[in-house]
Amino acid sequence: MTSTRDRLTEAMADLLWERGYAATSPHDVLAKAGVGQGSMYHHFSGKHELAVAAFRSAIDTLIAESRVLENENDGSTPLDRIEGYLQRPRPGTKGCRAGRMTQDPQVVQDPELLAEVARAFDTQADRWTRAVEQAIEAGELPGTIPAQDLALALSAVLQGGYVLARAHGSQEYMDRAVRGAVALLEAARAQTGTTKETA
Repeated sequence: MTSTRDRLTEAMADLLWERGYAATSPHDVLAKAGVGQGSMYHHFSGKHELAVAAFRSAIDTLIAESRVLENENDGSTPLDRIEGYLQRPRPGTKGCRAGRMTQDPQVVQDPELLAEVARAFDTQADRWTRAVEQAIEAGELPGTIPAQDLALALSAVLQGGYVLARAHGSQEYMDRAVRGAVALLEAARAQTGTTKETA
């Protein structure tokens, strides 16, 4: 059975994703969690402490998902892992849990919340970079590619895909952005003389 604290944290995480920090009230959280009026203040000092806990939990989930970039024991090549992570199902029209927070003025002005956003992007960037470096070392990508720059470009493809999907109200824009990135990676792989089958 889910504890009251967990229900509050999950409700706040969902509302942060749907509405953002500024537009979420304690009353909204209590209603979504289905708990009594005093429950939040029994577990948290207020909205901010609950938001930090909820956002930290959501960021932990995002970080855990990107671990597939490091999974060197599943028989896949580094570039296959990169492409596989790009192609993971993502709800484009809902936006990225971390990326959307950068558009919330109260989050940007809050060092504690902003630090969680930075933690998400920094951890993912490190994993992207290492995977690109491994793909270069394995001969799947040309050695002339700057690994850190490509890592940031791939992250930007996903964030841009979210923005385009939300702007058009269509998942297709996220899917097309990902397909384009994969096509460019495959073109770069072809320059090395390898293919998905021979890599």
